[in-house]
Amino acid sequence: METSDLFHPDPATQTFADVLLPIAIAKAYTYVVPEEMVPHLAFGNQVEVSFGKNKRYSGIVVQIHRDAPGGYKPKSILSIIDARPLITPQQLKLWQWMAGYYCCTLGEVMNTAMPSNLKLASETRISLSPLYDHNFQGLSDKEFLVTEALSIQGELTLDEVRSILDQKTIYPVIHQLIEKRIIYLKEEIQAKYQPKTISCVRLQEPYASRPELLEEAFELTSRSAKQTDALMAFVQLVRKGPFVRKQAIYELANADHGVIKALEKKGILETYEQEVSRMPGYEDESAEQSDLSEKQQTALTQIREQFEEYPVVLIHGVTGSGKTRLYVELIQEAIDRGGQALYLLPEIALTTQIIDRLKKVFGDQIAVYHSRLSNNERVEVWRSVLEGKPVILGPRSSLFLPFAKLGMVVVDEEHDNSYKQQDPAPRYNGRDTAIYLGRLHESKVLLGTATPSLESYHNAKTKKYGLVELFERYGGLELPEVHIADLKTPPAPAGAPPSVFSAQLLTELKYTLEQREQAILFQNRRGYAPVYRCNSCGWTQQCEHCDVTLTYHKSQNQLRCHYCGFRASTLPACPACGNRDLHLQGTGTERIEDDIAIHFPEARIGRMDLDTVRTKHAHARIINDFEEHRLDILVGTQMVTKGLDFDKVSIVGVINADQLLHFPDFRASERAFQLLTQVAGRAGRKGRRGKVVIQALQTTHPVLKDVIAGDYKDFYRREIEERQAFKYPPFYRLIKITLKHKIPETVNRAAQHLGNLLKDHLGPRVMGPAIPYVSRVRGQYLLDILVKLERNNHLIFQSKEWIMDGIHQVHRLEGCSGVRVNVDVDPG
Repeated sequence: METSDLFHPDPATQTFADVLLPIAIAKAYTYVVPEEMVPHLAFGNQVEVSFGKNKRYSGIVVQIHRDAPGGYKPKSILSIIDARPLITPQQLKLWQWMAGYYCCTLGEVMNTAMPSNLKLASETRISLSPLYDHNFQGLSDKEFLVTEALSIQGELTLDEVRSILDQKTIYPVIHQLIEKRIIYLKEEIQAKYQPKTISCVRLQEPYASRPELLEEAFELTSRSAKQTDALMAFVQLVRKGPFVRKQAIYELANADHGVIKALEKKGILETYEQEVSRMPGYEDESAEQSDLSEKQQTALTQIREQFEEYPVVLIHGVTGSGKTRLYVELIQEAIDRGGQALYLLPEIALTTQIIDRLKKVFGDQIAVYHSRLSNNERVEVWRSVLEGKPVILGPRSSLFLPFAKLGMVVVDEEHDNSYKQQDPAPRYNGRDTAIYLGRLHESKVLLGTATPSLESYHNAKTKKYGLVELFERYGGLELPEVHIADLKTPPAPAGAPPSVFSAQLLTELKYTLEQREQAILFQNRRGYAPVYRCNSCGWTQQCEHCDVTLTYHKSQNQLRCHYCGFRASTLPACPACGNRDLHLQGTGTERIEDDIAIHFPEARIGRMDLDTVRTKHAHARIINDFEEHRLDILVGTQMVTKGLDFDKVSIVGVINADQLLHFPDFRASERAFQLLTQVAGRAGRKGRRGKVVIQALQTTHPVLKDVIAGDYKDFYRREIEERQAFKYPPFYRLIKITLKHKIPETVNRAAQHLGNLLKDHLGPRVMGPAIPYVSRVRGQYLLDILVKLERNNHLIFQSKEWIMDGIHQVHRLEGCSGVRVNVDVDPG
């Protein structure tokens, strides 16, 4: 029994604190503040509390008052873990808005928002930090006991720490050990920063220390004109900088890898990896340091003018127009006014070039926040923002940081679906949340993209947002030339091997490689083939836990499920009819990588998809190899469309546009237009006009025509009419409710009950229950209910109340308490 439970002081004289916990409860829980803590406790403090029978958590104080709670006897706060405030009042308001708008609990929002080190729980496991040198000096007795136990046992739960210290209140001790970098949480080990390197060439000894001997080196190359030219190129280049890139020799001497290898074998040159700044490809065009172009200056002036009237401005600028340069100007202005700036990116791992360009401009004024940081690093960034760090750069999770004086929010590539959180709750949209965050801080919000979302562009056209357009590429570069290749035309001459490549694409690739330039091939499907089928009876190998076919991955010689990770071997014969004529159907990035090597056996080919970037630093390594022209062709999924700018890419090929255009989703046309336009923008970014070849069966599709013409306005006009006719956003608000259970009868009963409850209130606005495109995932059967609501704030608020009440009633049905119900407001 807690000591506080033995006495019952007069509630009128007691102080209470509402403490927010990182668990799925609807509101903050009220605790008694022990008398000795009252002078020290304040809003935002981290405290240790007990919740439930035996669970302990670290929570955040969000209110201190004298009102005793009704209906339950409050427990006491056990300890103050950190007297420094961890959150701001505006932050709490953001969390409260998110909980209400996205139909989740305040605790779920807190759990998503806070770094792991700031939300300890009883089950948390700790280990010694690899940085700890086993020096026990400076440790208190309790810290020493925990550290010694960890050195013997390897890891401990917090409950085991309580047993070792023989006390219940341990969070202050754990907090101090984390602060001293002696321990870390079990899940903390993350991939660390790896410096960027480029392949360079230097002289071997004795030529390196005695350059007068170079004449002898030239004598060794006298029988090879190519080797002599390469060595001469090296001599010229070494005078111009501290190191010589291997690629620079290739270009100056028209040499290749074999020539450099020959010079290495003769003991003249050697290759090595040189660490450089992660500022790839900008030596020719330091846009952040150069003067603004006339068009950029006009756009910047217009943005400032629009901000006088609108808190949110959309800049619609084509790929390569220099939008980032404008962001830098506006962020600098916010800093000069004494404010902070938040620069949001869709995915931190795919935008290293933009990150490092900004780091070069802002130096130590900028901090990067993302999930690949260790828990300690995330806490450090959290505290630095609270103390006023000027610039924060990161993905949607950066919205949760405790900004002290936010003055500018930039949402780059605002259309990108990566801004939408899918699981777990809150299922929020980062762009929309950024706009609300800006409203809380009375700061300006700039949305930037080459392909605006229909919602944002509609808001701009209806004068809810300001609108600025920038349709000229920086430096006067031309937009790429886009061609459509008909896949119904035979892809290759008779007798040639089967191919997924059109004759037009193969011709363009051949010319590109002859010019020693690079190509990107885009296919938004990973693996080798998505279907393993019997040609006799039509059987396909399915996942045991999901209603999807298994995808064949040639690199592992396995069939894999992309939903749950289930793996299986290929069967030698059909289990249904016994036929041994089983075939792989469809095309993924692995197959394209294989097929392109047949057509161009000398080409150096790389692949960038989820399978190739899983390992530590793999993503950066692939990008570096492509930038340094160690690869000629890069095959990839939509990863190749985001934040990448390669100066030697002259041709981009889209293998199959039909897959994008015919996906069963009301946003399919919008996504296809955005993705095709973005991938096309990778071509010809550096001083030359590029080409794009889009392969398709339905070559007359209106979206493809708009992509060819680069005509967003025509696409918007047609699409917005369809959205209005069929009651979709931006004219209606959508709420998708997904029910899940391992027993189909149970989820059917729960979905029918919830659907009927909602139809009683909302009538035909409720559609379903319906079986989704993938009806079973990870052994759970799924049913969807879709609610379409007019843009009426009262109706939307009331509907959310009915939905949450309906879910509560479903869980009270016999046998339905285990049904999981996910509510997705504004589904992406």
